[in-house]
Amino acid sequence: MKTQILELIKELDSLQLDEKVNAINEIKIALHRISPFKTEPVDCVLWVKNNTVHANDYNPNSVAPPEMELLRLSISADGYTQPIVSMLEENGNTREVIDGFHRNRVGKECEDIQKRVHGYLPVVTINEDRKDLNDRMASTVRHNRARGKHKIQAMSDMVLDLKKRNWSDEKIAKNLGMDADEVLRLCQIGGIAEIFSDKDFSQAWEAELYQNNNEETIN
Repeated sequence: MKTQILELIKELDSLQLDEKVNAINEIKIALHRISPFKTEPVDCVLWVKNNTVHANDYNPNSVAPPEMELLRLSISADGYTQPIVSMLEENGNTREVIDGFHRNRVGKECEDIQKRVHGYLPVVTINEDRKDLNDRMASTVRHNRARGKHKIQAMSDMVLDLKKRNWSDEKIAKNLGMDADEVLRLCQIGGIAEIFSDKDFSQAWEAELYQNNNEETIN
């Protein structure tokens, strides 16, 4: 088997860039299918053309300019150490970003990095059962909350959107890693009274105070 692998590597090395990347991706996918870790997206990191990856329109994460520059510096100095979490769309050719919006931007907008990675981006693909919009939104929030940064208004909008999709407070709290009171507070920020009109608040609460105390982070 070792001899066959060496022969395959030699054959791959003779290919042009795009052909080589495609062939290596196909090998990774084939190995992933038989891997004992095939339920884990990180088991299969692929390199895809950056113009096939696009941002979602619901990401509440916020990175200030200094942090964005630090990310650029990190990728420039250390390389891509984390892939972009993505969903392969139905056409089979394009991907929507679930997590890694700014890693996606750096790979496209920073000329030196784009040149170094030959116009490609590293991606992993979320599991098939996470393709529903609600599940994708919840996945994005979970990734962002693990880092602790959000735009408060965008988070509020997302919670309200899930409420409109008939998600209960309990389901939202469970899937977004919140408690019930936080769900209600985000609804209040959104200003849609009917969503929380049947709820009792034991203490007065000011959305403005919540925003000032939390700035860009929901604790």
